[in-house]
Amino acid sequence: MIDWDIFANPAPLINMASRSFAKLGERRVKALGFSIGQMPVLYLLRDGGAMSQKELAQFAKIEQPSMAQMLARMERDGLIKRTPDPNDGRSSLISLTEEALVKLPAVREALQKGRKETFADFSVDEISTMVSLLQRLNKRLDQLVEHDEAD
Repeated sequence: MIDWDIFANPAPLINMASRSFAKLGERRVKALGFSIGQMPVLYLLRDGGAMSQKELAQFAKIEQPSMAQMLARMERDGLIKRTPDPNDGRSSLISLTEEALVKLPAVREALQKGRKETFADFSVDEISTMVSLLQRLNKRLDQLVEHDEAD
C-alpha cells in the first residue's frame, strides 16, 4: 500500500525543498539581473569557456527548446554572446559576456549567503551526509531516466 503522507516520503520533501530553494534563490539573483534558471549556464561558462546549446541543455537537464528560449532572453539582456562553431558551421557556441562575468561574484555571494542561512542549524557532518545522499540519489535518477528513454 502506498503511504500518501507527503511529509513521510523523501520524494515530495525533496521536491518541496527544491521549490523553496528556487524561490529564495530567485529573489536573491533577480536584483542582480539574473534568474535562478540561468544558474547552470552561468556555472558552466563561468571561466570564460564556450559550449553548444545542446551541451548546456544536457547539463541543465532541460529540453533544447526551453534552453533556446532561455538563451534568447539572456542574449537580449546582454548576458551571453554567440560565436560560430568552428567544427560545425550550422551551430554556434555560447559564452558569457564581459557584463555577465563582472556580475558573477555578486551572484555567487548572494547564493552563498542564502546557503549559509539555510544550513545554519545543520552540522558539518549532517551537510556532508545530505550531499552524499543527494549525489547518490541524482545518480540513480539519471540511470532510471536514461533507462526509460531507451525503452
